[in-house]
Amino acid sequence: MSKVKTAFFCQSCGVQSPKWMGKCNACGEWNTFVEEVIQREEKGSMASGIRDPRSVVPVKISEVVFSHEARINTHDQELNRVLGGGLVAGSLTLIGGEPGIGKSTLMLQVAMKCADQKILYISGEESDQQIKMRAERLGSRNENCYILTETNTEAIYRHLESLHPGIIVVDSIQTLQTDLIDSSAGSVSQIKECAAGLQKYSKITNTPVFLIGHITKDGSLAGPKILEHMVDTVLQFEGDRNYGYRILRSLKNRFGSTSELGIYEMNDTGLREVSNPSEILLSQRDEQVSGIAIAAMIEGQRPMLIETQALVSSAVYGTPQRSTTGFDVRRLNMLLAVLEKRSGFRLGHKDVFLNIAGGIKVDDPAIDLAVVAAVLSSNQDSPVDSKTCFAAEVGLSGEIRPINRVEQRISEADKLGFERIFISRYNTKGLDFKRYSIKIVTESRIEDVYRKLFT
Repeated sequence: MSKVKTAFFCQSCGVQSPKWMGKCNACGEWNTFVEEVIQREEKGSMASGIRDPRSVVPVKISEVVFSHEARINTHDQELNRVLGGGLVAGSLTLIGGEPGIGKSTLMLQVAMKCADQKILYISGEESDQQIKMRAERLGSRNENCYILTETNTEAIYRHLESLHPGIIVVDSIQTLQTDLIDSSAGSVSQIKECAAGLQKYSKITNTPVFLIGHITKDGSLAGPKILEHMVDTVLQFEGDRNYGYRILRSLKNRFGSTSELGIYEMNDTGLREVSNPSEILLSQRDEQVSGIAIAAMIEGQRPMLIETQALVSSAVYGTPQRSTTGFDVRRLNMLLAVLEKRSGFRLGHKDVFLNIAGGIKVDDPAIDLAVVAAVLSSNQDSPVDSKTCFAAEVGLSGEIRPINRVEQRISEADKLGFERIFISRYNTKGLDFKRYSIKIVTESRIEDVYRKLFT
C-alpha cells in the first residue's frame, strides 16, 4: 500500500516545494504556498480510468502512415485563421483572457454556429438558465449543442461515454475537480490532474477540446506552467475595455503559425468578425491634423493599416519625457536618436508621446518610417497627407531599410484608396509598379522623405 505524499505549491506561479516557504523563490510572492496531496493510497490518477483500445508499440518513423485529414470548420473565419485553417481532431486548445473580456461568449458563439457537430458545453461557472439567456442574446440556435453544468470530472466522463460529442468546450478548467485529489478546485494539482484526463480523452477518442482558462493579476495563465505544455494550442483573448474590439492571438500552435491574429468587435449581439481590420484601426476625420501617419503592417498573413499618433512639445521639466502606447519605448528612443544624430532634428530637449490608435500593440519594424513621419509632422506642426502611408524600417545610420512582403502592404493600401506609399529604394527588386494604381515613392534617406512631405 503506497504512502500518502504531499507537497507545497505556490498558488501564484505553480512551483513545487517539499516544504512550506514564506516567499516563493520563483515569482517573489509572499504567503502563497499551500500543501496539497500529490499521491493518495489505493487510488490512481483520473486519466487511468480512460481505456485506450489502441495497442501502442514502437514503430519506425518511416512506417508511420500519415494521412491529411480535413480540419473541422468552426464556422468562425477569425478563429479558423488563428488555429491555422480550422480545428484539428484530437487537439487540446487553451483560451485565456481577462475576466469579462468575452471568452465564454466566443466559445458559446462557436458552439451555436457548429450545427454540423454535436457539441457539449461544460460550464462550472454558470447555470444552464444563464447560458440559455446568453444564447438568446446571441440570436442563434443549434439543436446539436448540449449544456452540462458539472464540475466533478468523474460525472463528466460518464456523460461523455453516453453522448459521444464531436467538440467539447470546458468553461473553465479552474472550476473542475476530481475526488482523487484532496484539494480545492483551482489548485495546482487539481488543474494538472483534470487537464491530464481531458488530454488523454481527447487523444484516444480523437475529439477536439476547448479549455477556457483564467489569468493571474500579472496577465499570465493561472495554474501550473505545465498546463501550457500539455495543450496543443494556447490562445490569448485580449482587448481594451475602452474599445469595442477584441484580439485573438496565438501564443502556441502545434498545427499552425503563432503569428496569426483574429479581430472581433463586441456589440449587443455578441462578437462580430472583423474581416477588414483597417476599418477600426484608422480614424475617420474631416480635417487634417499634424502628428498622424499611416503605417502598412503585417500580422501573420494579414496586412493591415494602422494609425500612428505623435505629440512633440517643449519639455516643461528638466528631463524630457518619452511615453508610448502600443509601441516599444526603447525603439522610439532609438528612432529619436537617429533623427537627432543623423538627420539634424533637435528633439533631445522635447517631450515625445507616441500612440498606436485603437490600443493595438505592434512590433513590426515596418512602421518605423510612419513613426518618424508622425514625430516630424508634430514637431513641424504640419500635417501629413491623409492619403499617404508608409512601409519601411529605419536603420541606425538614418537609411531606409527594405522590409519583407512589401507587395501585400502595397496592395492593401491600394485597395483602401490611398494615393501614395513610401517604401525603401532597396525594396523595388522584382516589384511591378504598373500593377498598382497607388503611387509608389522610393527613398533611401530620412531627409529625402522629409523634403517630399513638408517642402
